[in-house]
Amino acid sequence: MKNLNEKMHIILVDDDAEDRMIFEEAFSQLNSGNQLLMFQNGLEVLNYLNENETVPDIIFLDLNMPIMGGLETLREIRKNDRYRQLSVVIYSTSSAEKDIEDTLIAGANVYITKPNNFETLRDTIAKVIHVNWQFLSSGLDRDTFVFVT
Repeated sequence: MKNLNEKMHIILVDDDAEDRMIFEEAFSQLNSGNQLLMFQNGLEVLNYLNENETVPDIIFLDLNMPIMGGLETLREIRKNDRYRQLSVVIYSTSSAEKDIEDTLIAGANVYITKPNNFETLRDTIAKVIHVNWQFLSSGLDRDTFVFVT
């Protein structure tokens, strides 16, 4: 279990440089002290995960990316028992029911449609971090943690 003073290790995977920049700015305004790493596609983040012992607490994963998309990346993550407790947040422009359903079936814990304004993005990131922290600190089962906005 994580305690209140431990900082979270958070990753954003998104091929759009502007979306990464806006996400980073919203994240930094939270002043949480949590660590944010960013990658441009699923292959990059999988390489990072395989090369590092530290398992992140949350991955925000864009659904539609070149090289390796979000759904394929999610499936690869869920194949590895090492990442069983990792929260995966699909972060996409798509609000299609099929996309939401496919990602939840594949093992996503949270599905977020990218907000249209900065304040909503910042508040959504804060909410996901807070809800995730509750699960990390309580030891509840990740398999039952699903949140759709």
